[in-house]
Amino acid sequence: MKIVVLAHNNVFDTGLAAVLDTLATANELAELESLRIPRFECVRETVQTSLGLSVPVQPAATIRQPDWVIVPALGTKMPGPLLELLDGRESHDAADQLQTWHADGARIGAACIGTFLLAESGLLAGHEATTAWWLGPLFRQQYPDVRLDERRMLVPSGDVVTAGAAMGHLELALWLVRQTSPALADMVARYLLVDTRPSQAPYMIPMHLANADPLIQHFERWARNRLHEGFSLDVAADALHVSKRTLQRRMEAVLGKSPLSYFQDLRVERAVHLLRTSRKDIESIATEIGYADGVTLRTLLRRRLGRGVRELRAVYNP
Repeated sequence: MKIVVLAHNNVFDTGLAAVLDTLATANELAELESLRIPRFECVRETVQTSLGLSVPVQPAATIRQPDWVIVPALGTKMPGPLLELLDGRESHDAADQLQTWHADGARIGAACIGTFLLAESGLLAGHEATTAWWLGPLFRQQYPDVRLDERRMLVPSGDVVTAGAAMGHLELALWLVRQTSPALADMVARYLLVDTRPSQAPYMIPMHLANADPLIQHFERWARNRLHEGFSLDVAADALHVSKRTLQRRMEAVLGKSPLSYFQDLRVERAVHLLRTSRKDIESIATEIGYADGVTLRTLLRRRLGRGVRELRAVYNP
């Protein structure tokens, strides 16, 4: 399997290293176990990483017909600087090169902020995708033709696959190994101590998402003081001096979810905080955040985070 790792100047050090280390470990273990599978061949002029390290690479234009192209994240994590970087010549050249490789039959994977470079190429149009969770609002604004779900950690869709923030690079690289050998992927995960993380939801910070839009920021502040009350869209819209339709539309456009869903996110965040920092039972926590009983809260935590109360307490209070 011939894999090209497209290393942009200012590449995220951890992301690049995670992909290369995972594939190199897969090759070593395959040889150690005498597994009859093709080696992962990574083809890599010099780029400078986000932390200023020099990485030797091969000019992209000289590489012909890779099987896969992996796009690691850029080290620019905030919207303003990221948009400036995407508007630069190197990013435009990278997008053009991705189109060329794709037209020659290559499949494309991208992780974290690398998903923005992939989206710039137009190859994500019409596909499902994920990205770094805190950049979901910006991604929706820039690429409305992509079906984004930033709660997911890994999203294969046709001949492209995207992964979530930072350590999503490991998920992407292991997924790639798994396409060749599930047994080898499992062995690599054990050697690297990588646990499966199907969702980014447990890591999301609702307040950071709210900062993407003034109206949503006001809604977030209003809602935090009313988690113990039942949610009403009418009451929320009146308090913010907007119509229900305006509030609903803005939330869907920026966050991809309804006001009620975001209100539940805040409840989940508060519940997890209390599980982590207190010894309150689930019934007391449920009452504090506006649920009649602990059963409803247990169901919400399981649905949103994929974990039950015991698992959450075990993680935060080992």
